[in-house]
Amino acid sequence: MAERDAKDTGDGTAELAAESARADADVAKLATDLDDLRQTLLRRQADFDNYRKRIERERAEDSKRHTARVVETLIPIVDGFENALAAHREAEYENYRRGFELIHKQMLDNLAKLGVERVDPVGQPFDPHLHQALDRTETDEHPDGTILQVFQPGYVFHGRVLRPAMVRVAVDPTPASKRAVN
Repeated sequence: MAERDAKDTGDGTAELAAESARADADVAKLATDLDDLRQTLLRRQADFDNYRKRIERERAEDSKRHTARVVETLIPIVDGFENALAAHREAEYENYRRGFELIHKQMLDNLAKLGVERVDPVGQPFDPHLHQALDRTETDEHPDGTILQVFQPGYVFHGRVLRPAMVRVAVDPTPASKRAVN
């Protein structure tokens, strides 16, 4: 019996050490799995945040596109008001004119609140991104490329040109080749 107790003590310690080693290995594996799960969770949270931000950007862009479409349909109405205001300057139309002016101002104010900028570039240099030249006038009175007259104003919505301004541009009457020679 003493032998058996010695073996149990010796074997029990070995078994306990082996079991402890297995438990340590299991704990290490669980800790690794936990760390992997935490990393996966962090990646998923970052992916979700990126997805949410992308969706918000796309919604904002969609909203701007839809608003731009509505504004594009309103621009001819503004032109119509301006033409009506320009046509009737007689005294008998004064009350109608004031009503049209009020509606015209309200329309322009509401478009401005939506982010629409009116391009009325008289005296500015010609920019092909914002202006469309319909006519040119040879003159020495203005620098080459200066806008002399606006036939139809342009409109820009959040940096996007909805309609370029239709303009008359000053052109130097002497060609560049003759100026270089003189």
